Amino acid sequence: MIRIILIGYMGAGKTTVGKALAQNLHLPFYDLDWYIEERYHRTIPQLFAERGENGFREIEREMLHEVAEFEDVIISSGGGTPCFFDNIDYMNRQAQTVYLKASPEILFQHLKLGKVERPLLKDKTENEMKQFIQNTLAVREPFYSKARYVMDVNLLENYEKIKESVRLLRELLNI
Repeated sequence: MIRIILIGYMGAGKTTVGKALAQNLHLPFYDLDWYIEERYHRTIPQLFAERGENGFREIEREMLHEVAEFEDVIISSGGGTPCFFDNIDYMNRQAQTVYLKASPEILFQHLKLGKVERPLLKDKTENEMKQFIQNTLAVREPFYSKARYVMDVNLLENYEKIKESVRLLRELLNI
């Protein structure tokens, strides 16, 4: 049985790499945020607005426990998922966890393209975004670092690099 959970900061490429890996391995792919939106018929920003971050994190934990029971699956978690409750320890018990690690500069480049969709980034200037990324990454790094594997993903800017990342990930996980 294969069960892999990709973790890392928002914008690191968890969904991009996860989809590519799942396709390569002919396995289903679940993005935890998409799964939550499907189950609750609300977007993540709507859930944040309606329930606050704490309410959202409760839902996220519950849905994580649901998808992490699936077999032969690739899952990408939300950026904050490993950092709340005992989520990272639970993930490590349930699956092979991989931290997709990117520098704050790379994360900023990825996130400034889609900041409207990110509740934690909306209404921030570019300088505020950079500072927020650095600060929250520093807080989250100890949780991310608990993953069983770490993979540098600073270079995911095209299809060939994504394909190479999938190859390296398969090598790393020995699958």
